Amino acid sequence: MNRISYRYRFASEVDLGEAKRTLLLALLAVEGLFGPTRVRMDAAWAIDDSINVIAIDAGTLVGMTVSLIFTAFITAEFGADAFDVRQVETVVVGR
Repeated sequence: MNRISYRYRFASEVDLGEAKRTLLLALLAVEGLFGPTRVRMDAAWAIDDSINVIAIDAGTLVGMTVSLIFTAFITAEFGADAFDVRQVETVVVGR
């Protein structure tokens, strides 16, 4: 099964630690909408420090909401030119 994810690649001058904290803030905001149980069940992400990338699984309504809020937060925090976001397909096995 293929699912949609969003891959955020940050410019080298962006502190990825700050971006990770912003992701946690976005997850907290989504918990306010859906509750912590649903976020725990439906939200998924991956971080690759070596290439300054955060990927968010947007294959569920919760995941898409995390991605939307995260995008708004990092745009406000770092500026629209500080990252590139691309829609990518991921293969999910056994879900």
